[in-house]
Amino acid sequence: MPLLDQLERLFGRFALANLALYLVIGQVFVLLARMLQLLPVENLIYAPVLLLQGEWWRALTFMFVVPVPQSLLGFVFAVFGWYLFYMMGSALESYWGAFRFNLYLFISYALTLALSFLTPNAMVTNLFILGSVFLAFAYLNPDFELILFFILPVKIKWLALLAWAWNVVLFIRGDMADRLQIAASVGSFFLFFLADMIRSLRNGQRNLARRSEKAAEQEKPRHVCYVCGKTDRTHPHLDFRYCSKCAGDQCYCPEHIKSHAHVVAADDSKPA
Repeated sequence: MPLLDQLERLFGRFALANLALYLVIGQVFVLLARMLQLLPVENLIYAPVLLLQGEWWRALTFMFVVPVPQSLLGFVFAVFGWYLFYMMGSALESYWGAFRFNLYLFISYALTLALSFLTPNAMVTNLFILGSVFLAFAYLNPDFELILFFILPVKIKWLALLAWAWNVVLFIRGDMADRLQIAASVGSFFLFFLADMIRSLRNGQRNLARRSEKAAEQEKPRHVCYVCGKTDRTHPHLDFRYCSKCAGDQCYCPEHIKSHAHVVAADDSKPA
C-alpha cells in the first residue's frame, strides 16, 4: 500500500518494537497489583466522562485492565490468552514490521477513543481492540492450528468465523456502546485488508470463470457426425470416422461414412 509505505518512511523510526510483549507485561502487572489490593481498578478504567474531568491517564491505563480470574481455571485461561496474544502479535510484527503492527493497533485504539464520546457515560473495554489482532492473524494464517483444551486441534479460520459471528450478534443485540466499540475495533482490520479481500474475490471470480470454461470445453464432443449430428458423447459406442475426400476433414458416424455426399469446398464448386 503506497500510503503505508510513505507513512513508514516518515514515522517508522518512532515505532515501538515488541508492543505485544509490553501490553502483556502491563496487564500481568496490573492484574497482580489488583489481586494484592495494591491498585484500585477504579483509577484505571476509562469512560469519556472521566476523561473530560481531567483524568487523562485513563485513556492509556484501560488497555492494561483485565478481569480478575475467579478460579484456578480462570487464571489458566488468562495465561493462555496472554500467550496467544503475544504469539499472534509477534507474528504480525514479524510479518509487517513494527511500524505497521503499531499502526494497526493504534488505529483500532484511536477509533475506539473517538467513537466512545458518542456514549460518554459508558465504560470502554480493551477486549475488542486486542481481539482485532486475532482477526488479523487468522486472516493471514487461516490454516494455523490451535489445540483447544490441550486436546482438540482446530484451524484458526473456524475460530475466526465464530469471532466474527459473535461480533455480528453483539452488534445487533448489544447497546450503542458495544456497537461503537465493535465498529472501531474492526475498522483497522478493514483498512488493512479490505483491498486485499476485494482482489481475492475478483481473482476467485476469474478462476471460477476459467474453471467453468475449461469444464465446458471438456464437455464438448470430440466427434460430431456431419449428417445426423450424433456425437461421441451421445453415442459413445459408435466408431466415428473422417472422410479424406470431403473438404474440411468432415466426421461421420458408421451409418453415414459410406453413404454421404462429399463436401466440396466453395472454390472447387466454381467452374474453371
